[in-house]
Amino acid sequence: MDISEVSKQTGIPSSALRYYEQKGLITSVREKGERRRYAPTVLDQLALIALGQAAGLALDEIRSMLSPYGPPNIDRQLLAAKADEIDALIKRLRAMSSGLRHAAACPAPSHVECPSFQKLLKAAATGALEKRWGKKICC
Repeated sequence: MDISEVSKQTGIPSSALRYYEQKGLITSVREKGERRRYAPTVLDQLALIALGQAAGLALDEIRSMLSPYGPPNIDRQLLAAKADEIDALIKRLRAMSSGLRHAAACPAPSHVECPSFQKLLKAAATGALEKRWGKKICC
């Protein structure tokens, strides 16, 4: 398949395909002066790249698992670590959602008087500071 066919079938712009090739994620075959051509297996490789990106993997991490001439070499430890990161993010987001819902329906006369809202503010500030400075600031 030539580059325009792959782009049309996948919705991935030709420029991105050339970039993936430059980064060593996919390979093409071409004669001098001809358009890039890809084996049909490139579609599976591109699907794996899309899946890895959706999971938050960097292109270098994805590249380490792809083989241009054989099946992918999946790094199970990397996938487990990424799943743990996603689980932790989900936990934080659920807590934030719960706090926001409470704040929206809180019967306290003022959010300043609401212990749950104050706890939410403290958690948000701590998380923001941890992200900024890379260490836990308070209890």
